[in-house]
Amino acid sequence: MSEQRKLYVRSFGCQMNVYDAQRMTDTLAREGYVETDSPDDADLVILNTCHIREKAAEKVYSELGRLRKAQEEAGRQQMVAVAGCVAQAEGAEIIKRARAVDLVVGPQSYHKLPELLAEAEARRSGKAGARAKLVETEFPVEDKFDFLAPPTREAIGKRGPTAFVTVQEGCDKFCTFCVVPYTRGAEVSRPLAKILDEVIRLADGGVREITLIGQNVNAYHGLDAAGRPANLAELVRRVADVPGIARVRYTTSHPRDMDEELIAAHRDMPALMPYLHLPVQSGSNRILAAMNRKHDRELFFEIVARVREARPDIAFSSDFIVGFPGESDEDFADTMDLVGRVGFASAFSFKYSPRPGTPAAGMEGQLPEDVKSARIYALQALLDRQKAAFDEACRGRRFDILLEKPGRFPGQLIGRSPYLQSVVVEAPREAIGTLARVEVREVSTKSLSGDILGGEFFAGRPIGETRFIGQSEKLEA
Repeated sequence: MSEQRKLYVRSFGCQMNVYDAQRMTDTLAREGYVETDSPDDADLVILNTCHIREKAAEKVYSELGRLRKAQEEAGRQQMVAVAGCVAQAEGAEIIKRARAVDLVVGPQSYHKLPELLAEAEARRSGKAGARAKLVETEFPVEDKFDFLAPPTREAIGKRGPTAFVTVQEGCDKFCTFCVVPYTRGAEVSRPLAKILDEVIRLADGGVREITLIGQNVNAYHGLDAAGRPANLAELVRRVADVPGIARVRYTTSHPRDMDEELIAAHRDMPALMPYLHLPVQSGSNRILAAMNRKHDRELFFEIVARVREARPDIAFSSDFIVGFPGESDEDFADTMDLVGRVGFASAFSFKYSPRPGTPAAGMEGQLPEDVKSARIYALQALLDRQKAAFDEACRGRRFDILLEKPGRFPGQLIGRSPYLQSVVVEAPREAIGTLARVEVREVSTKSLSGDILGGEFFAGRPIGETRFIGQSEKLEA
């Protein structure tokens, strides 16, 4: 596969899939593949899938049907691979339902893509001994990160000044609604030095903000140079010390793993952004126990209070599931109460959907759709009001904004506030990748807009103190 071919990768779901898609692209670049923005002119299409929710899986099958129809209408052959968590969970079913698919590869095996694609091409050309259809969903002994090609400096530059870095995969919590332990496996943390090598390469290519990602990122326990396990607080400190890195974030966290060192990191490290995504899922202790979350609402309130004490300008986001089996009106009221008392700058909320193979799928008390719909509407209305209030409180405040990309109109750039809000400013294109001190003057439902103070841009560390005092009322269990 030495000739140049076109590759189209579409990712569904979480940030880890975005990262995985980039690493697949980097690996296949060595095989002569170049990225294209359209699946219609691609020689290879990879759908990188998510299995957390039912609709995410169905979107994949819908896209496979569209690809097959487009191939038939165009009268051309196209290699199609399904990767990610749907591939891991439903490999045989994908082959059965989608005739267009040549290859299914799980999230722990995508470093094998070059050899698997070569075998798929051999099958297409009728070579003897080639497997009929390829399904690679084993959990390999080798570490895939040791075999993946690093991104080129050019690729890093094209992706912009922010980057995800996977530091931990899998989960040992076994929440009863979640498929991650079955599709991503047990918790595994990458060695500290290998993560830092990747961050140094990214910083050298112009990246200024790193988001450390994992299914349970604050359970990170990668080995340091002395063979001792390092925690996430140590990793954050080491990443923040890399020259050129101005900002650090991490996601997604579990309340049980918010230890004192990590909370102290929010107090002591200016580069660690004051925005914490901390999924709670429910405000009902009874439902949290049924979910096997291993925390209760009292612990969540305690963590919020401790983090706010350490970093008064912190803002929280979270995840919520409504309509879990057996959820009563009182249980849902507890969730609404928790949301009202904590106050969130942003949140993701979903109706419960049974995932095959998870304990919750077989539980009694599955709720009707109309009940789940009414509850999600009420919860999202409250969360939307909180987000609007948070955004409005930013009017007139001054933030350091990392300028990331051009805006809709000439002369505009879009950046991100410390709280991940989109901020529109007037600035030259060459300012992308720099930090600018911005005073927010307008607030809309989708973004903020403001003026750069003094017209100056800074390439290094955050240049000013961000001050946002969130809800300060006493949190009572």
